[in-house]
Formats: sequence, C-alpha cells, structure tokens
Amino acid sequence: MFRKIICFLSLLFLFNTAWAQASKEEIFEKIEKTAGVYFAYPENEIVLKTKAPDGYKPFYISHLGRHGSRYLISDDEYKSIINIFEEAQKKYNLTDLGKNVLGRLQLVWKEVEFRGGDLSPQGVREQRGIALRMYQSYPEVFKKDSKMEACATMVVRCVLSMDAFCERLKEFNPSLSITRNSGAKWQRYLNYHTEKAIAYRSAEDTWKPGYKQFEKEHVFPDRLIKSLFTTTSIFDNKTTPETIMWGLYGIASGMQNIETKVSFYDIFTKQELFDLWQCRNYKLYVNDGNYAGSGGIMMDNAKPLLKNIIENAESIINNNSSGADFRFAHDGNIIPLAMLLHIKDSYNSINSPADFYKTWADFKVAPMAGNIQIVFFRKKKSKDILVKFLQNENEVLIPTIKSNRLPYYHWKDVLAFYKSLF
Repeated sequence: MFRKIICFLSLLFLFNTAWAQASKEEIFEKIEKTAGVYFAYPENEIVLKTKAPDGYKPFYISHLGRHGSRYLISDDEYKSIINIFEEAQKKYNLTDLGKNVLGRLQLVWKEVEFRGGDLSPQGVREQRGIALRMYQSYPEVFKKDSKMEACATMVVRCVLSMDAFCERLKEFNPSLSITRNSGAKWQRYLNYHTEKAIAYRSAEDTWKPGYKQFEKEHVFPDRLIKSLFTTTSIFDNKTTPETIMWGLYGIASGMQNIETKVSFYDIFTKQELFDLWQCRNYKLYVNDGNYAGSGGIMMDNAKPLLKNIIENAESIINNNSSGADFRFAHDGNIIPLAMLLHIKDSYNSINSPADFYKTWADFKVAPMAGNIQIVFFRKKKSKDILVKFLQNENEVLIPTIKSNRLPYYHWKDVLAFYKSLF
C-alpha cells in the first residue's frame, strides 16, 4: 500500500511539474543552476518511477545522453582572465578581493591547464551513476543474449562518456556484449545540423539584433569590476568590463564540474548571475530550441536521430529480441531531440525574450550528462508494446500523444505520431 501511495504521488508530481520551465525563486535557491548547460547532472532531483502495468516487463531501452561534466571548452577561457588579473597585480590595481580572486584562479589553473574541453572526473562519475540506476531499474533488459550497441560523436569527451557508461554496465554483468563505435557514419545522425539552421544562427539579421539589445539591458559589470580593480585605466577595447564579467561568470559556472573545491559565486550578486544566465538561455533557445521567430527549423536537426531511434526499436520488436542502444552527443543534439519528441515543456514556442526562461530552461533540458531514455515494455501473449519517456531519469509526458495508461504510451500511437513528423 505504501508503494502504491508513493507511486501515486510521483505521478501527481509528474503531471504538475513543468520540467523545462524555471522560476527566479528556484534559481535563487540553487544558484548553480545559473550555469545553464554547465549545471552538473541533477542526480538529487530524480524521483521514484511509476510501476509498469501488471504483466509488462522492460525489454529495450533507447538512450541519448550528453557527455558528462567537462572543463571549459578551451584553456584560454581560464587563462585570458588570469592574465588580466596578473597584469593588474603587477600595476597594483587589484583590490583585496581582486587579489583573493587571483589566488583562487591560480589554484584552479593547476587542475585545468591543458584540459580544455576534456571530460572531467565528475563527468565520469555522472555517466557511471546513470548506468548504475538504469541497470538497477531494468535488470530484465541486460541479459547475456541482449543486443546492445553504443555510439558517440567523434569528440573525445563523448567517446569517454560512452566508455564510462558501458564499463559500469559490464561491471554488473561481465557477459554483456556492447558494441561501441564513433566516426563519420554515426556522426551523421548524432550531430546533424541543417544548412538552414546553420545559416539562421550565423546571419546578422535574424536573432542577433534582438539578443544584443537584451544583453545590453541585463549585463551591468560596474559593481563587480569596482570590487576587484582599483582602476579601469588598464582596460582596452578587447578587455572590457563586460568581457571580464562574462569570463568570470564562465569560470564560476564551471567549478561544479571539476575537482578543485573553489567557488566564485561570492563575487556576484544572485541577480547578476540570474541576468547573465538569462542571456545564455536566450542564446541557446534561439539557436537550438523552438523559438517562434525561427519557424521551427531547429526540429529538423533531430530528424535523422529520430529516424535511427525508430528503425532500431522496430528491429528489436520485429525480431522479438531485447537490448539497448546508447548514444552520446552534445547539448546541441539533445535539445532538438527533446523538442522533436514533443517532451512536455521542451518544445514550447514563444517570441518574448523576457519570458524565455519562464518557458524553456537550458539547465533542465541539457545539463551535463543530460539524457533522454525511451523504455519499451511487453507482455506475454500480447502484441501491445508500451513505452515511457524519461528526461534526466524522470518520467515525462508527451502531451500531443494520448494514452489511457500514463505515463506509459502505446508504441503504435507513438510510432504513428513520430512518423507523421517526417
């Protein structure tokens, strides 16, 4: 009875939680969320899953995961800020807080040098944890004769994420055979972007004018700069207060992904972090999400991936076999897939920049190690296949598809809807 009550409450929570929406209060309560796509995997936000209908057993899992936590994309993101502080120190232009921040930056540099873009130990732990919980939740899938394949983009952090995930599964069952691949063949659908999408992102007359105005209205570096430097006379056109603020924000955001126990959040106000995050969230929404101004063109980026998901699932079903497909890619791939799948609150389409964060939040759709799982269930002597969708290991709804067994869906209905999108 207790388990039934918990399952009911979990389902009620599922129906009433806007997974991809965010509030200022939520973000102020956990300021690490202002890191956006640098938000470390929210393992502590996973809730109890709903029990499958009587007689239904899991037999196949289709998975797309973002690589785990990483260092900032290049060493220069750290070093350029460190250089500014060291130059200011030489000219006695650092405040006491500025000197303290420089010491912290130099400590961080000991870990991050030559690691730009690399998967961090935190990222490895995230992938291992996801694999552990998957194995424990669906042990029926991981049989000796199950067909299991894994693939990753050609970026090393994705390949290492794949290995960390697969090796953890094999620790539970060494007899598992998981084929692993990475190369152009898999890159074609894992990291696909249409010419129209690329052109829209790069054009100067599409989203950029609106974004620049939004940034001007939300980025105010003066307070921060005055707290760190005694004068701004050392700055030039390339070293502006804005670039310093953005650089420090990037470093502060990324600290949760690495081993060095240092924080830079104390040098910002919560409002400053919230506003900087709004800008980042804006940029990602219009470049990868379902921004109304782009006319839905970003959905096409995920169509080759969805086609692969459908074909692989149908092959397993038609051959009456079991197994899993594990795919590892990037935030720019998981965002359009969540949108194309029509996962609740991942495909919202609006025009108003002030309301972007209320409608779509990057840290909920694509945190570090973010993932989408489709779990397939079947019942003996029945041809009815049920599926459920998980986003970051939490059950989510597909509002455009009707079901009498929520949060489970009949595969035939899911298949019909997704095929209609092509």
